[in-house]
Amino acid sequence: MGYLKYVTDLWRKRAYDTDEFSARIMEWRQSNATVRVDKPTRIDRARALGYKAKQGVFMVRQRLIRGGRQREQMRAGRRSKHNTRRKIVDKSYQTIAEERVSRAYPNCEVLNSYFLAKDGRYYYFEVILVERENSRVKSDPQLSWVSRQKGRAHRGLTASAKRSRGLLTRKGKGAEKVRPSKEVTGR
Repeated sequence: MGYLKYVTDLWRKRAYDTDEFSARIMEWRQSNATVRVDKPTRIDRARALGYKAKQGVFMVRQRLIRGGRQREQMRAGRRSKHNTRRKIVDKSYQTIAEERVSRAYPNCEVLNSYFLAKDGRYYYFEVILVERENSRVKSDPQLSWVSRQKGRAHRGLTASAKRSRGLLTRKGKGAEKVRPSKEVTGR
């Protein structure tokens, strides 16, 4: 059994219920919403999702407020009779985190992301970013394809976005109305 299996077992056994992890979450809560980190917190997940410790590939931790989304409050004008402020985005928290990180780092592409932790107020995700124009990335056959897909996170091409769109979970019979999108097919 390789070392990554042991790391995965530690996370499965809820190793983040310790005092050390609680202190870490309190530190994350006081820092900015989007923070570049030196090393992945969960090396097993990062390696499984394509992370490599090389130039041009780095990690960003993203913090999101938990709870439903709301539309902007009306400042003027007549409200409609059925006006509601609740906004249905049909996206997972993870997809929204990827989009925000992609907006913060415009010269990079989102490779993948994974869940890190949650507390009473926030969700935390770590996002793997790849620099598009880095020569080390372009010469790597396993990463060079990412530089050709500009705006992956905003076009729903990451794994979590495909899961939100129903493209990873629904296959075969009954999945005829998944493509091109749920909005077009009326689902």
